[in-house]
Amino acid sequence: MEKDQEFVEYVVKCLVDNPSAVSAERTVDEMGVLITLKVDPKDLGQVIGRSGQTAKSLRTLLRVVGAKNQARVNLKIYEPEGSRPPRGPRAAMPAAPAMPAAMDTDATGLEDLKL
Repeated sequence: MEKDQEFVEYVVKCLVDNPSAVSAERTVDEMGVLITLKVDPKDLGQVIGRSGQTAKSLRTLLRVVGAKNQARVNLKIYEPEGSRPPRGPRAAMPAAPAMPAAMDTDATGLEDLKL
């Protein structure tokens, strides 16, 4: 097992509630090294973090580890099918309600203001 893969597994096992479900697979191609991380679906939120900050931090640290070993290292977090709601276009905002007749825009009520 390579140092970058060991590093990811160690850090993630310290973060999650179910460390025995953590596994990392390392593949090398022309783009560099790809580490695919698999965790228990219940721990996915802890690994990704609020707004993805934990995952971003992991990737930053991995870049440092990779630079030390003269390699470009990327992290992919495996998300099982159906683990989060589908992303799509947001629902359109409902149309504004029609203006009531009492708020009609003609100037008949302005005469009462005595301007």
